[in-house]
Amino acid sequence: MILIVFAATFLFGAPQQPDPSPQSDPVRHSQATPEQLEQARERYEPIRQAAIQANELAGNIHSESDARAFVDAVAERLIGQEHPSWTTLSIRHRVAHAEYEAVTDTSRLIPEQTIVNVWNEYVRELDAPDEALVTVAEVHNMRDAMYSISKSMWKRESFPKSLWTIPNVYALDPEGKVAGGCRAVEALKILNDMFFRFQNVRSARARVQKGVLVSDSARQRERDGSARPPVTRAQLMVNANQNPVPPAATRYLQAHGESDYVRLLERLFEELFPAA
Repeated sequence: MILIVFAATFLFGAPQQPDPSPQSDPVRHSQATPEQLEQARERYEPIRQAAIQANELAGNIHSESDARAFVDAVAERLIGQEHPSWTTLSIRHRVAHAEYEAVTDTSRLIPEQTIVNVWNEYVRELDAPDEALVTVAEVHNMRDAMYSISKSMWKRESFPKSLWTIPNVYALDPEGKVAGGCRAVEALKILNDMFFRFQNVRSARARVQKGVLVSDSARQRERDGSARPPVTRAQLMVNANQNPVPPAATRYLQAHGESDYVRLLERLFEELFPAA
């Protein structure tokens, strides 16, 4: 379909699939036969290796060609997914250039306010419920939580490694906390997460109201010497029936058609990654 020629690239990347790792479902894991567990490990291993490679590339960008290698690794992993449009060369080039600039010059990070503006313009065009609108504080809190969890869990074998959990994709400040702006691929990931996992926004909203950052809580536990409470996958998942955005997108498509939707996403893509 022509639909989402830019949606995959700009907003969504690809739908976040259930984690295929052998450890992802403890109940099924306990009931599985040794042969089934081995098959699950074999299916998961390419995903794990691709994530490890992408994380290494994301953490070692020193030139625009390094950034292109990272973007290519992500794009190639999405080939065969429902939305493979990251493979278009012009889009890869635009994203890789923005990625390199953000890594080498903090003034070139994509401001969280830009992420908020682009997202809110999108959901307003869709006529989504007001709940779908976000603030800078909520986006920052969500990024902080996602980075903190990925960073602390990445070295654990039981942690599901995929393109959606790599820690090196995030822009950090000199203190090692998430910066006030995003790298290019990170920006796409955040928008993807808000579309497919809106519960992450709701969780961040609740933390903002309480004045809580996950990274601060983690550092306090480290100082106190207390164990970190387990993080369940439920904290990072969302029931599709609770997400206000996809139904609004469906209604927009039915009312306006694919061409108008693609034009909307093209316009927002240009706002997120302005031409040099």
